[in-house]
Amino acid sequence: MFNYAKQLECNQREPLPGQVQNSAGGFSFPVDDWTRLDRFLILGSEGGSYYATPRALTRENAAAVERCLTIDGVRVVNRIIEISDVGRAPKNDPALFALALAAKTGNPDTRAAALTALPKVARIGTHLFHFAEAVKALGGWGRGTKRAFADWYRKMPDGRLVLQAIKYQQRDGWSHRDLLRKSHPIPLSDRQRVIFQWITRGWEEVGDSPHPDEFLARIWAFERAKTCSRKELVRFITDYGLPHECVPNESKDDPDVWTAMLPQMGLTALVRNLGKMTSIELIAPMSRAAKLVCERLEDVDEIRKARLHPLQILVALRTYLQGHGGKGSLAWRPERRVSDALDAAFYLAFKAIEPTGKRYLLGIDVSGSMNSHLSGLPISAREGACAMAMITAATEAEHHFFGFSAKFVPLLISPRQRLDDVCDYTRPLPSNRTDCALPMLYAIQHKIPVDVFCVYTDSETWFGNVHPTQALRAYRQKMGIPAKLVVCGMISNGFTIADPNDAGQMDVVGFDTVTPSVISDFAR
Repeated sequence: MFNYAKQLECNQREPLPGQVQNSAGGFSFPVDDWTRLDRFLILGSEGGSYYATPRALTRENAAAVERCLTIDGVRVVNRIIEISDVGRAPKNDPALFALALAAKTGNPDTRAAALTALPKVARIGTHLFHFAEAVKALGGWGRGTKRAFADWYRKMPDGRLVLQAIKYQQRDGWSHRDLLRKSHPIPLSDRQRVIFQWITRGWEEVGDSPHPDEFLARIWAFERAKTCSRKELVRFITDYGLPHECVPNESKDDPDVWTAMLPQMGLTALVRNLGKMTSIELIAPMSRAAKLVCERLEDVDEIRKARLHPLQILVALRTYLQGHGGKGSLAWRPERRVSDALDAAFYLAFKAIEPTGKRYLLGIDVSGSMNSHLSGLPISAREGACAMAMITAATEAEHHFFGFSAKFVPLLISPRQRLDDVCDYTRPLPSNRTDCALPMLYAIQHKIPVDVFCVYTDSETWFGNVHPTQALRAYRQKMGIPAKLVVCGMISNGFTIADPNDAGQMDVVGFDTVTPSVISDFAR
């Protein structure tokens, strides 16, 4: 008898209906352009992927952004604001680039929306410089662009404007002086006029007495700090709130200077300088500085306000524990309380989720293609995948870790472990070819009851005799459980193993701060 059903079976080198060839040569489902927009805004393409260079991946993502702009440009701008404004991405650069695309290639309504959104996406001077460079590369400045830059300066409160000017002085070949001279903003007040003149021409004379205006006095202190004594510098930091970017490098070995900066230092700057403060023994066992640092790292409101992304915290934890920086000779002995606080801050940076009581199989792709770095940061996709899985494992009592490449890889991970231990554990795991069907096939073979399969992968699957979606259907049939599949995309490519025609399968973006709660809601 001719077996018709047998003829419909296919391995991962043969496409199912609706599939396209992925970069590894196998077949996956294509994500739509709106999903790819989200992946790009959150994950970027700076690190490229195992199969695609950063340049190629950026071009593919830019093309997807442009297609979305053609369909509904205002929706794209609103999505950029939504993801950037609450800090859902580890870096703001992809959002700034996408906003520049909208401002330069969209229709009139889209361009107007993009330029109006500039202060919400380019919130600090560095962001503005990145946006200026992107605009330059995409065709240069027009009248509307100049007006948007002028309004960024004119509509900013004076105190915040002074802070931007002294803290973020230049980047990407741009400075505030360049942007003001190019956009020609008309001052709204005498004080703003003085600020603009100082930025473009400098301070004519720095006397011994502070300026009587409270905001202009901060500029006076900034100029005096360039040549003052250490004792005066500490006083200027305390009295005028000078940020650490204003402190001369030769003064940054003085614990008294850091003691003055620490209470008012932004949380992002604090995390970046933990190694330095430990090296000069400001942060030490039982020290007041260590206590203050830990209190701030354990403050969920401050983490959210600073938009401190969990991936940035994970990188900071890894760097701090290694006891030295990536460049130079700076070295330190890590303080345990601080490393514990960083570990706790990672979980606090995600939106709080309630346990679902469901049974989870957390499948981590440990194949060679997952060695690509996330967002250009020194964290591989496989390390990031394990860290993401730890969020669900720490919340859900019923879970099982599972590693896979071309075969099963046992993962001896517990949610009671620290993140750095998990990352260290995953780094030497053997990598091989990719078979994303293995989590479901393993659960069938061992009769494991699973409500939700969470697979953390780049979806570059190609090795295996059955497609992941076929394996899921087989699991449902053989176990009698309507199991769901969540695919956590760890790279901003255009592929997923989730079948878009199956309501029990969903694609989410790795290291989006809302992803764990989305998975939880989907499981319910």
